Amino acid sequence: MGVFALTLRFFHAEVRKLLLIIGLAVSFITLFQCFSFSYGKIFVPSPTSKSSIFKLVSNATTLNDSNMAELFINAVANDTNGSDPEEEARYKHNTLEANTGSDSSSEVNRYLDGSFSKFKDQNSHELKSKPRITQVKSLMSGYIASTDDGSTKVMVEIAKNSEKMINGPKPTTDYGGVVPFISAIVAAKGLQNSNLSSGTSSPFLGANLSSARNAEISIGTQHTNFKPLQIESAISVSQMNSLLLQSIDSSRSPRPRRSSARDRELLSARQEIENARVSRKVPLLHASVYQNISKFERSYEMMEQILKVYVYKEGVKPIFHQPKMRGIYASEGWFMKLMEGNKNFVVKDPRRAHLFYLPFSSNMLRTALNGQDFQHVKDLQKYLKDYVELIAGKYSFWNRTGGADHFLVACHDWASKLTKNIRSIRALCNSNAAKGFKIGKDTTLPVTYIRSMEAPLENLGGKSPSERNILAFFAGGMHGYLRPILLQYWQNKESDMKIFGPMPRDVEGKRKYREHMKSSKYCICAKGYEVHTPRVVESIYYECVPVIISDNYVPPFFEVLNWEAFAILVQEKDIPSLRNILLSIPEEKYLEMHARVKLVQRHFLWHKRPLKYDLFHMILHSVWYNRVFHIKTR
Repeated sequence: MGVFALTLRFFHAEVRKLLLIIGLAVSFITLFQCFSFSYGKIFVPSPTSKSSIFKLVSNATTLNDSNMAELFINAVANDTNGSDPEEEARYKHNTLEANTGSDSSSEVNRYLDGSFSKFKDQNSHELKSKPRITQVKSLMSGYIASTDDGSTKVMVEIAKNSEKMINGPKPTTDYGGVVPFISAIVAAKGLQNSNLSSGTSSPFLGANLSSARNAEISIGTQHTNFKPLQIESAISVSQMNSLLLQSIDSSRSPRPRRSSARDRELLSARQEIENARVSRKVPLLHASVYQNISKFERSYEMMEQILKVYVYKEGVKPIFHQPKMRGIYASEGWFMKLMEGNKNFVVKDPRRAHLFYLPFSSNMLRTALNGQDFQHVKDLQKYLKDYVELIAGKYSFWNRTGGADHFLVACHDWASKLTKNIRSIRALCNSNAAKGFKIGKDTTLPVTYIRSMEAPLENLGGKSPSERNILAFFAGGMHGYLRPILLQYWQNKESDMKIFGPMPRDVEGKRKYREHMKSSKYCICAKGYEVHTPRVVESIYYECVPVIISDNYVPPFFEVLNWEAFAILVQEKDIPSLRNILLSIPEEKYLEMHARVKLVQRHFLWHKRPLKYDLFHMILHSVWYNRVFHIKTR
């Protein structure tokens, strides 16, 4: 018995020693990690997660040749359900402001407005509205941009102590005297319910984003040894061309239940287009600005000869049949107005139609239901679904092709999201090839900022090349993550680079904006919250060579126009090299591009009475072209 008691006491003593050793080890490891966070990888518990979820933020990386590092990591989704009343109010204010359609330099002011800010179903994890952007202007806070697919991009400005890190232009110090920094874009996919507003804790940094000091400590700014970075590549123009050809070859549209005379006419038209003879010289067309001028010319001729369109009469105003003709979403309104009033293409008998038009306005859908029971994205999707079911139940045409011969024209940022379940041809302003825009089936709708219905082409044209003494010009609001980077690198850096924030909205401010475009060789068309921007069309209006900086943006009429002949497409990662890229273009090539901008200008003009090759006809032709090359029969 004594031996047993002695053994038991010895065992208890050993257990206590073991527990003491484990406790000391844990304490040591904890202290070690606390002092080493600035020099290694950071494991941060999500402050908003209901469970103990950890996120990994990798080390910063060395700048590449363009002096910009983009850091892409995947993060675990958190479970925030709350919303910020102040943000909701701000979105509603911007909605009203956007619908008035003002300001030539801040045309994307409305960003995805605010009527989706509250939801019926607080537990829904799909397409839940959240602040599009939270801008925290401090040393390290940067910009947090929420994207449509539920991902979040965080552009963090990291102050660096070493001047050796920067070889290019020095960034400006707009945010509290920022010293040379690395611009890192952290893409955290899957954060569908994040509420990353100013003054809240970030699951990425584990600190209040409004605190510059905390963020600097969390990330660590004393590193000099960085690992190489693999950056997600954007879809190039050549890749887009390949996708277009693949789309035509595969002809993915559903086979109709029964072949019709209209289908046979489209097949005949396709053969005519594919076998088009080498084009004779046409006064209004120039081969250099087209992918294939012979095919385009023949396709356009066939469209004029045989195309018939039926416009559904169903639908309640103002969502249907009553679009807005002014503002940033005016493209969908002008097309609807001209389409419904057209006598050459529109037929009253749907049996004669090759195409069927769904005459709804994404802008009016977005605003007309504001304040009603339609507060969730799914509510608006269901609204459109109910309309399609009404059409399908009343007519046989939708069911015959599964919607493949139907089309819609929509310019609101949310249109791609609201119509994603509609299997028709979609003409969208928000043509993001990485977010559901199907090259070859869908087509890009140009963003035309119309300020006057009576004079949509007012102030058209610009100075001659010899009178354009500004190398590059940009002015606009700080929407999204890209524009702040543009200004950080180029605002007030070179006398020939006129890169500004938003200009005044008064008459004088608008005049200066126009004059800068008319006096510049190149006009910077930097994306805002989404890939599209009215500056592309504005540049063409004012005969300024567009410089498009918007990864994965499919330019308008990509099916037929050769954009590389009259525009410069710069990847976002190359912003630090922007001036060198423009200066490397020979004067002779610039003059050719300027002349081609004037040649394509006719394709981007609205006329109250449509003219040959104008914007109305080009939009309709893109829809026609995509349908012709996706027709299938048994």
